[in-house]
Amino acid sequence: MNAIESLFRLDHKIAVITGGSTGIGRSMAWALGMQGAKLVIVARTRSSLEETVSSFAKDGIDAKAVVADLGVEAERHRAIAECSAAFARSPDILVNNAANNIRKPMPELSDEDVRVTLALNLEAPIALVRAFAPAMAARGWGRIVNLGSQQTHRAFNNSGVYGVAKGAIASLTRSTAEHYTKFGVTCNTVVPGFVVTPLTEQLVAANPEFAAAHAARSMIGRNGVPDDFRGVAVFLCSNASAYVSGATFCIDGGYGAT
Repeated sequence: MNAIESLFRLDHKIAVITGGSTGIGRSMAWALGMQGAKLVIVARTRSSLEETVSSFAKDGIDAKAVVADLGVEAERHRAIAECSAAFARSPDILVNNAANNIRKPMPELSDEDVRVTLALNLEAPIALVRAFAPAMAARGWGRIVNLGSQQTHRAFNNSGVYGVAKGAIASLTRSTAEHYTKFGVTCNTVVPGFVVTPLTEQLVAANPEFAAAHAARSMIGRNGVPDDFRGVAVFLCSNASAYVSGATFCIDGGYGAT
């Protein structure tokens, strides 16, 4: 292994990826595992988690599953404890990817819609950062990646309270970076473009013209796929990004620049 290759290796690192059994989270998790990280994958659906762990094992990736709805406070606390217990110590890497998106115009949102959206998209990432960052700092090394959205920067397709949460994610990144970077723990935001995932595929199926319009708006001329996020995951979670913190990376085929 040469010096450049070693920058991207994650041997002996433990990574927690929330929402890591499908879509962008799964692709990021796989990429980290292929670079040597041990994985703790958190998601709500046991069957999907078990299939992911089994599939990853065929590629030699050591992954463990934690079944939890991070939008529920009691389950969140349990998941945090199980993540630390999975490999007998707290993680070196945290990828906050789990999300929901209730696509309603702002006046149609119920109090419950607001509660469940903020609980998963904002409260859970804050809780996980607060739970795991101190131990990373004590070890002098850590990587935190928060998943944003087009709504991080702009109103976009009934942004509603989801847009509020995703705007706050960028602020969470900056606040986390402000305190922890001096201890060797970096924190950055990844903002996807329009990506076909389980969160968006129903929208695509119901309105193919909508998806085609977004593809045409992209400079690359297509919508994203989860595997487009493998490279940035490895970069931001490895020593290759040691001088990168508090930043936002738009992985969107040039969509946000148009």
